[in-house]
Amino acid sequence: MAYFPEIAKIQYEGPKSRNPLAFRWYNASEVIEGKTMKEHLRFSIVYWHTMRGTGSDPFGPGTAIRPWDDGSNSVDNALTRVEAAFELFQKLDAPYYAFHDRDVAPEGSSLRETNANLQKIADSLKAHQQSTGVKLLWGTANMFSNPRFMHGAATTCNAEVFAYAAAQVKKAMEVTKDLGGENYVFWGGREGYQSLYNTDMKRELDHLAKLFHMAVDYAKEIGFKGQFLIEPKPKEPTKHQYDSDAAACINFLRAYDLLPYFKLNLETNHATLAGHTMMHEMDYSGMQDALGSIDANTGDLLLGWDTDQFPTDYYLTAQTMLMILKYGGFKTGGVNFDAKVRRESFEPIDLFHAHVGGMDAFARGLRIAAEIRKEGLIDQFVKNRYSSWDSGIGAEIESGKASLASLEKFMLEKGDASPNESGRQEMLENIFNLYI
Repeated sequence: MAYFPEIAKIQYEGPKSRNPLAFRWYNASEVIEGKTMKEHLRFSIVYWHTMRGTGSDPFGPGTAIRPWDDGSNSVDNALTRVEAAFELFQKLDAPYYAFHDRDVAPEGSSLRETNANLQKIADSLKAHQQSTGVKLLWGTANMFSNPRFMHGAATTCNAEVFAYAAAQVKKAMEVTKDLGGENYVFWGGREGYQSLYNTDMKRELDHLAKLFHMAVDYAKEIGFKGQFLIEPKPKEPTKHQYDSDAAACINFLRAYDLLPYFKLNLETNHATLAGHTMMHEMDYSGMQDALGSIDANTGDLLLGWDTDQFPTDYYLTAQTMLMILKYGGFKTGGVNFDAKVRRESFEPIDLFHAHVGGMDAFARGLRIAAEIRKEGLIDQFVKNRYSSWDSGIGAEIESGKASLASLEKFMLEKGDASPNESGRQEMLENIFNLYI
């Protein structure tokens, strides 16, 4: 059965096309900086928003028309959903998808039944991957929706809830490995606190690290070679999330000897909520060798929550791709569309409009970033701006040869520092505009 019968496979038609269901910028086989666009971008479609999103919000129920969904949370309906998902993946020519365990399979009345449900759907996912060539970018466990996780999963005050979370991670990792997942993500949905009056922060962080070490050990035991990822998020649903931004995550990983095993999965909307730009989060992660993957979306700057809108801003995608290219491109990560159509965009075809636009926006961003790098005007300005560190006293400082005493001697002889040069921010912003 076809669930999107009116949609043909999306084709590249070039920048002059006015067909809303064609790619204008994403030409999968086109080579840029030695790799095809498909290899650079590694697009992934998420199961949760795309296949499970209903358009509900705190003020009203779902509006989405989804012919593949009968409204039940049954295994049979989950199997139907797999059929629809892979039809969509193929028609968008998306090479990857991603899921939480609870997106693809319903919970049962016990952990044993829940695992059996997940395995049945995983078998169907595997068969569809083999028949279509679509691959799994990453899997993860939803340890935030069920009421048992009201106090957190790894950071809960209830040891039995921690044990349940550990068991859930074990099964999710096994399924991810069996499906050839290239990464496994930890998204700390409720790993944080609402009040310090009732929280032992150190104990909670110690427990979070214990779960991660257990996962590392189990990956070695079963031969899972995928990359572990943590996704920073500063708020929602807790007042303070322990994985609040890239710096907090990297500090946590380093403090608990986990940094060799983990990288970050960064999201624009989360960066915004943390008071950062996506470019900042990516640059900070990249310089720490912790940039693993990205969730591609954006937020509404007039709204103070995680709106998960599809990215259409060429400035954002160009800045993002500049960072990806700067740090050598994705290894196991990709551009994962953790984005949802608006509540008012309720027809199945809107899923295609949204993904085509997002894929094109990132393809355009890749082209812009490559052109900026090719001409090198911004890079050369930055290099010149820091030229005082390339020789003389600057080189002595960076090499570790200088001391407070030697620097005092240098300045006593010189009298004062050389005048500063302008940062030329406005000029550089104008230069960036040339490529848009």
